[in-house]
Amino acid sequence: MTRRDLIQKVLIGGTTVLVVPSVISSCSKEEDGDNGGNGNTGTNKFTINLTDQNYASLNTAGGFVVIATKKIIVANTGNNAFVALASECTHEGCTVTYNATSNNFPCPCHQSLFSSTGAVVNGPATVALKSYPVAKEGNVLTITL
Repeated sequence: MTRRDLIQKVLIGGTTVLVVPSVISSCSKEEDGDNGGNGNTGTNKFTINLTDQNYASLNTAGGFVVIATKKIIVANTGNNAFVALASECTHEGCTVTYNATSNNFPCPCHQSLFSSTGAVVNGPATVALKSYPVAKEGNVLTITL
């Protein structure tokens, strides 16, 4: 091996050691702080402004929205009460909806059914949907993830 070959290998090896870890970590999944256009009130909280047209359905009892970036569904269950649950069915990941008449969250793919607390009412799902605390102040909902 010549001196030139040795220097090239050392430089290539050193560059690899410095560059590869940063490339790998930049490809890892991290919370990006995306709050769907709403104010971010901390790393584990986000807000929904009920005056925003994107969330207008939440102003009516029985209305709901799915916030895809957070993978949650938020529903107005009436009497100024709101529920936030994980939006992906624990059976096979389909997006659940809200049935205001029955106050439950059906999965359209395989008919799993979840209560407003996220508990499984009817399978094939066997694991509850994660439930998130919702606080309302004025026209703003704060959801703690």
